[in-house]
Amino acid sequence: MKSPKELSLDRSLLDATSGSVRALAELLLADEEVAELQDYANAVAIRRLGFNDHGPVHMRKVALNALAMAGLLGKSGVSLSLERDEAGSREDSLEAILLAAFLHDIGMSIGRQNHEQTGALLAQPVIERLLATLHPGEIRRRVTIRSMALEGILGHMATQRIHSIEAGLVLVADGCDMERGRSRIPMLLSTEPRVGDIHQYSAASVQRVSIGPGERLPIRISVEMTESVGFFQVEEVLLQKVAASPAKGFIELVASVSGAEPKRYLG
Repeated sequence: MKSPKELSLDRSLLDATSGSVRALAELLLADEEVAELQDYANAVAIRRLGFNDHGPVHMRKVALNALAMAGLLGKSGVSLSLERDEAGSREDSLEAILLAAFLHDIGMSIGRQNHEQTGALLAQPVIERLLATLHPGEIRRRVTIRSMALEGILGHMATQRIHSIEAGLVLVADGCDMERGRSRIPMLLSTEPRVGDIHQYSAASVQRVSIGPGERLPIRISVEMTESVGFFQVEEVLLQKVAASPAKGFIELVASVSGAEPKRYLG
C-alpha cells in the first residue's frame, strides 16, 4: 500500500506531465513490478545498509526535480540533446528523463556497489515493456528513449561519463533530494555512530531545496539549511554531481544557513 507521501507525489507527477509523458507516468505509477522494486530497494538501503531513502519517495522526487529543470530549460529556449541531435522529440526526452529518474535506484535492491549498473540491467526489460505498451510499432522511437533512459540510470552516480543534457538533469536531480526527510528513517532506526553518518547528519540540516528560474541562467538551485554541516552535503554531493553534468552551464547554485548571506557556487 502506498504511503500518503507517495500518493501526494503521484498527484504532483501527474500534474507536472501531459500527453505521452503523462501516459507513461500513469503506467509507471500503476506498475506492480516497479513498485516492488522500489520498495525492496529501500528496504535494502535503509534496514540492511543504513543508508538514506533510496525508495519510492526518493525516486518520485528525483523525477519531479528532473522534469522541473527540463521545463525551465524549455522556457529559456534550450533544446535537449535528442532535439539537438535530431534523434527524437522533446516529448521523447521527457519520457526518457521520467523513466531514468523513476527507476535510477532500483539497483539498490541488489546492493550499493555498482548499483547504477545493476539498476540498468533490472530496468531494461521494464522500460522495454512499458514503451511497447506506450509506442507499439515505433521501434526506432522505443530504442532511442530506452537508450537515453539507460544513460540516465548509469550516469546518476557520476561514476560514468555522460554526454546528454537529459542524463545530466537526472544526475543533478538526484543530488537535489537532500532535504532532512530523506535521512529521518535511518537516523531513527540507529543511534550508534558509524562510517557514513556525516551524510545523514548533513542531510538532516538541509531544510529546503528549491528549483526555479535563475537570475542569469535558466535554472537556479537554492539550498537552505539550519546548520553549517549542511554545506558538506552541498559541496560533496550536489556540487560534484552538477560539475559532472552536461547541464552544468545552465545552472546557478547557491546555499545558505538560516539568517546568513547565501554562498554562491555556480552562476
